[in-house]
Amino acid sequence: MFDNQAAGKKLSRRGRTARVATCVGTALIAAGIGMHPAAAGTATGSASRAAAATASTLAGPRLGTGDLIQKADFRQTGLSPVAATVDTTGKQGLSACSGEETMRTLTEGKADAYADVTWTFDTKRPLLTESAAETSTTTSAASYEKRLDQLVRSCQDEPAGHWYYGQGHAITLKTGEGRWYPAFDGDGEAAGGVAVIRSGHRFGIVELSGQPSDDPGYFEGIAATAINRLAA
Repeated sequence: MFDNQAAGKKLSRRGRTARVATCVGTALIAAGIGMHPAAAGTATGSASRAAAATASTLAGPRLGTGDLIQKADFRQTGLSPVAATVDTTGKQGLSACSGEETMRTLTEGKADAYADVTWTFDTKRPLLTESAAETSTTTSAASYEKRLDQLVRSCQDEPAGHWYYGQGHAITLKTGEGRWYPAFDGDGEAAGGVAVIRSGHRFGIVELSGQPSDDPGYFEGIAATAINRLAA
């Protein structure tokens, strides 16, 4: 969706974003993303209480790569995932609209935790990226959600022949909320989508470049899945 010659400056930014998303991953896996590690061992008496206190102190935020879209989530989507590159530093490019901006730069490194994933599929075109963060308050998460949404909206009005995001659609679930936007290529054909999402203290952005359907609403299901996964 980004191969139109009229893309200009934002095309080069998108290329840099793709390179950032590819390079920052610290694990390449072909069978889904790991979940949170389980606690091991038990203790008794005062030792048990001391261990519990230490674990509580060290546990920190619960956000991890297991809270992002998983391999099993692509069933019934027409997409066949091949591998996922995951990271927990917040240094993955946010979206096609963000240039080289990352979740870490957006939050100035003040988030309590970060989680990123880039999914590749069995065809060259589709690519799904997701970046999330967790903060200490719902208020701060909502503020970052608003900033991400403004960033996405900046790519709704583009020159003729350039890819763009379409009209935003609110989505509200029991687990969270968000707004998703269909994406269109330079010829006006459906070409994926992007969603800004939030669940409690957590917020994020997920984007699909290319899709196996010409339905502009195809991406809505992926956005809903991302919200459900993000829920604490």
